[in-house]
Amino acid sequence: MTSEDREYGAASRRPVEDEVDVVAEETQKPAKGDKDKKKGSFWKELPVLVVVALVLALIIKTFVIQAFYIPSESMENTLLVNDRVLVNKPVYRIRDIERGDVVVFSGVESWDGEVQFEEPSNPVAGFFRWVGTAFGVVPGEKDYIKRVIGVAGDTVKCCDVQGRVTVNGVPLDEESYLYPGEKPSTSEFEVKVPPGRLWVMGDHRSVSLDSRSHQGDPGGGTIPVDKVIGRAFVIVWPFSRATILPIPDTFSQPALKAASAAAGAAPLLAGFAGAVPLLLWRRRWLSRR
Repeated sequence: MTSEDREYGAASRRPVEDEVDVVAEETQKPAKGDKDKKKGSFWKELPVLVVVALVLALIIKTFVIQAFYIPSESMENTLLVNDRVLVNKPVYRIRDIERGDVVVFSGVESWDGEVQFEEPSNPVAGFFRWVGTAFGVVPGEKDYIKRVIGVAGDTVKCCDVQGRVTVNGVPLDEESYLYPGEKPSTSEFEVKVPPGRLWVMGDHRSVSLDSRSHQGDPGGGTIPVDKVIGRAFVIVWPFSRATILPIPDTFSQPALKAASAAAGAAPLLAGFAGAVPLLLWRRRWLSRR
């Protein structure tokens, strides 16, 4: 191979190398640009993601599960101040409210709050307070949490000779959930729970402003079933106290269930008792014709 051939071969290879370099540069530049675009699109999409997350959270809070903040000592030691609980909202569409359930209910235009809060000073503070209440970060002004002791038709009384609360004459063993050293009640009462209403009491009876404290109100201290927001079923905060909130065993007494069944059957029996004379009168009238 002559020197001219070698020079010609070298010259012919140079454009190829240059072309490779150009292609490499061209492929690198778009890659950097794509990265910037992705980063920019993320920050543009972030507000949308936040709004969607808030909307979904509010939908869940409205229809399914809501967190509530415990502001008072009325349910100690079952629930402590600053605990957060989750409330099951649709559960009472599936089953009736039961004795022993811990329920959250609204006291709007009814009971005064156990803990007083200052009104927000401006609309912005009001909005953030509303958001905090919705997500269980701050307490609601008119939301209460109590234990259901009596349902519609029950006669709730205090106290028997041993100082126990009775429901339809059946005494309740409340030691498992009452505040240590507490009496079942420091005041005597006897209430027949009207239809569509509930008799509720706090577990820390000496400090709880519950149905006993509102016997002079319409309903005799009972609360409307339709004001119940849902059943508190678990403590989620603080983590060290995370636990479920079951119905105490005392509310599963066979005698209590039998008394409830008898109370529920009473209107039916009364209806039959009233129908029998009418049937006999109709037969006598037809026989005369």
